[in-house]
Amino acid sequence: MTIGLAHAELIAVLTAVTGNDPRVMTVRSGEALPSGPFELGHRTLQSGLREWIREQTAHPVGYLEQLYTFADRDRNNEILGGRTISISYLGLVREQAAPGAGLPGWHGWYEYLPWEDHRKGRPAILDDIAARLESWVADDVAKAYGRKRRADFDFGLNGAPWNEDLVLQRYELLYEAGLVAEARCDQSHAFGRPMFADHRRILATGMARLRAKIKYRPVVFELMPETFTLLQLQKAVEALAGLTLHKQNFRRLIEQQDLVEESGGTESETGGRPAKLFRFRRAVLEERELAGTKLPLSRN
Repeated sequence: MTIGLAHAELIAVLTAVTGNDPRVMTVRSGEALPSGPFELGHRTLQSGLREWIREQTAHPVGYLEQLYTFADRDRNNEILGGRTISISYLGLVREQAAPGAGLPGWHGWYEYLPWEDHRKGRPAILDDIAARLESWVADDVAKAYGRKRRADFDFGLNGAPWNEDLVLQRYELLYEAGLVAEARCDQSHAFGRPMFADHRRILATGMARLRAKIKYRPVVFELMPETFTLLQLQKAVEALAGLTLHKQNFRRLIEQQDLVEESGGTESETGGRPAKLFRFRRAVLEERELAGTKLPLSRN
């Protein structure tokens, strides 16, 4: 769709959690997210995006919500052949094979943004990032104070706490500092796997939205199988948040909020006795969609 001298592009961040790994559906062998132009034949933005997802991936999509609209004048105009309005959506699915025509495939979130996974402690890549940011701060004396404050705040440096929700801010700071390939920087200084145009920026936006949303809405339910153990639920939340949670606090808060009920079955978990299987209470899902809930993200 042409809007003046711009055109609108619809882009999907389809997320699943598989084997304790948060994953995103990609096309072009991992280089891009499912996307396509908004055309006059599309009834709505969302229906147009669903058509592109179906054509490129053939993966079923249920839950879908609009994320953000990017229309930066100075970003990716040469790559996209003119100014583009990027309208992004977040979709939550359970991973299946994708036989579509766009070379689809599932890839881990942290392949693209490896500094975001703190489940095993502070990732070593942050040391390299901190060193590069320190050089960037020193490059401009007039802006050094503001740059340093942003770097410390966004990346939890020099005693500042790590905030898992600042995914987009961290990516944007790396872009500004010329430390991601999308900024057309020296490849030897680039961090994480790049994506086409602004697609990694949009992935970061989806990650940030989901990390924030699991704290107050029951969207993680869309990613879980019909029945699951409480450990499996905790691992899924940890995968999305990139953090390790306190097991007893997590279970206590789940029980207090009355989000799940026993299904009557059990499953053997590694190194222990069979664990009870649970399912989400349908009545709770309906209530929480209206009232909201706080899914616990209590750190160790």
